[in-house]
Amino acid sequence: MKYDISIELTNKTEEYNFGDVARQANGSAWLKSGDTVILATVVIDETEIVKDDFLPLTVQYIEKTYASGKIPGGFFKRETKPSDFETLTSRIVDRSLRPLFPKGFGHPTQITIMVFSADAESDLQVLALNAASAALYTSDIAINTSVSAIRAAKIDDEIVLNPTLSELKKSSLDLYLSGTKNDLLMIEMRTLGGENIDMANVIVDPMLDPAMGAAIISEHKSNAIAEDELLKVLEITQKALFSSNAKYEVSFSNFQKETLELDLKAHLLNEDMMSYVRDFHMDDIKSAMNQMAKSERSTALRQLRKKILLTKEGWDELELKDSIEKVKKEQVRAKILNEKIRADGRALTEIRPISISTNVLPNAHSSCLFTRGQTQALVVLTMGGAKDAQMFETLTSEGTQNENFMLHYNFPGFCVGEASPIVGTKRRELGHGNLAKRALEPIINLDGQTVRLVSEILESNGSSSMATVCGGYLALKAADIETSDIIAGIAMGMVSDGDNYCILSDIMGLEDHDGDMDFKVTGSKDGITTMQMDIKLGGVSLEILKEALYQAKEGRSHIIDIMIEAESKIEFNDGVLPNTDFFHIDPGFIGEIIGQAGKTIREMIEKFEVAIDINKKDGKVKITGKNKTGVSGAREHIEKIINTPRITKIKYEVGDKYPGKVKKIVDFGAFIELPDGTDGLLHISKISDKRVDKVSDVLSEGEEISVEILEFKGNKISLGRA
Repeated sequence: MKYDISIELTNKTEEYNFGDVARQANGSAWLKSGDTVILATVVIDETEIVKDDFLPLTVQYIEKTYASGKIPGGFFKRETKPSDFETLTSRIVDRSLRPLFPKGFGHPTQITIMVFSADAESDLQVLALNAASAALYTSDIAINTSVSAIRAAKIDDEIVLNPTLSELKKSSLDLYLSGTKNDLLMIEMRTLGGENIDMANVIVDPMLDPAMGAAIISEHKSNAIAEDELLKVLEITQKALFSSNAKYEVSFSNFQKETLELDLKAHLLNEDMMSYVRDFHMDDIKSAMNQMAKSERSTALRQLRKKILLTKEGWDELELKDSIEKVKKEQVRAKILNEKIRADGRALTEIRPISISTNVLPNAHSSCLFTRGQTQALVVLTMGGAKDAQMFETLTSEGTQNENFMLHYNFPGFCVGEASPIVGTKRRELGHGNLAKRALEPIINLDGQTVRLVSEILESNGSSSMATVCGGYLALKAADIETSDIIAGIAMGMVSDGDNYCILSDIMGLEDHDGDMDFKVTGSKDGITTMQMDIKLGGVSLEILKEALYQAKEGRSHIIDIMIEAESKIEFNDGVLPNTDFFHIDPGFIGEIIGQAGKTIREMIEKFEVAIDINKKDGKVKITGKNKTGVSGAREHIEKIINTPRITKIKYEVGDKYPGKVKKIVDFGAFIELPDGTDGLLHISKISDKRVDKVSDVLSEGEEISVEILEFKGNKISLGRA
């Protein structure tokens, strides 16, 4: 493959080819970076225009397993539905490129990104956006702005731009920015636990429950990042992002195709209709604004539209709908900018009323019903063992990996008053669940356990993902799971007219729809664990971002205080909640606890119905069971073993005679326990001088007899009657 251009960026090189492949697409870019090869294509329908006021853009990021020399796992040996990573990457590209399209662009557009080759160090999410933007920029669509991505890591207090995946594993920060050469469009940020320390547990017996097998224990810390520190990282990363986009535009300009003449949707508002609504129906508009639920507000605006059409024959209903929507949006924004009051009467920094109930589901391991205004999340937690983890594979990793912390977010239509069926997981649900998971993951150390959180959104009027974070934290505490910090989430917004702006705390759906920024922040009182921001304006300055971050911190602290009070009132579901106990023993006793061929520990597992994991390095013991009784019984049994005085091992020799106890009778003889606990076999032929047909006729279990050492066969001792 001949490459047209090579671009040197921080810590990496990107090579592009335009026009040699996928030549029937409106635009295509073949990107190579390291050993990774990606093809991005753009195709539009030049004849059809979708009349709906929504950009008909679809982005699909697709990974081929052959890209890393793998065959798909499972029954079907062909790629099927998208993985979570593919879906989340598609969302990132979509959110970054959607703002480039002009208002009124109604031609269905498909952007396809395919990974043909992948090396273990490539950041596929960064390369996917860069390739898609290159294909769009050089296509025959009239878009002349480059968008690219950059990732920043923090390793040993040093900021590393465009880190390799190995470097990212050692980082305490994962910051993903996308934007143009002038404007920041999107931020995805999370904190990480830094380099993990692996400690292999004892494998007591390969035939035992997999939950007792080797597990990876990672040391996690909340590792929240302070607002000022994050702003410094953003400043450094943003400069590099702007610089790289300038390079892209210069490099790609010679490969742009001749622009197509495309029709845009007529999107002219009827000024006469708008004036009429302003003059005669502002009270109806204000009344509709006060209907905070989306379904109620839509009904009120629809009734207003029908009312006006009764007196205005010949008016187009679609034009009137747009006019009413425009006047409503003007009123929402003017009230905020001019009066500093929001549609529901709140001050700009005011948080909606919060109510919290924990363990509302008696037969679930734990649950939390978190309600903030008209947003309500029921978050339910289920605990399991290592065998319950989600198995998955990625192109850039070797073998199968296990995910032992899952958060699944569901958004049924009824939560916003829509009569829609519940089908498979949508991209939005996956994205919101992933955001909430990343918020909570840094504060927990599951230590071999598996935890699944499910957030059922029962009502939504803005920020249901942040309600999931708050409810998720309290569900963890309601399951008595140890956390390193208290985490809450808040959604921020902004309204701006160019000169003036107002930052809003805890936005509702109306403000999200009519505002200029959607900014979600999660963290503790001290710092941030995750952040996600989408800009609807051309961009946002770091000064405005700083103000929003500190306003979010105040709101988060308010919510955390309410959560602390709710946490103090938690009553555990003791009857169904699995119990876990941790303690340490002298590693020298591990042999006695496990027993010969795992016999002792297996007996404990069966008797107390528990799983037992022992770390042979530091003697850490973890016991997990269905109830406290079984767990405490297993611990007492282990403590009894290690507190029983040890019997010094005897060096046995042939001909020695010792007292022994009949431990077990079998058809071919009896197993005799010698003074130091060692077992020997007294064969049926050696029990008596006379013939013995049935061992139990001569010996009984627990009986003490004298035996003689006859011979050694490997580790086995053959005994005779003394």
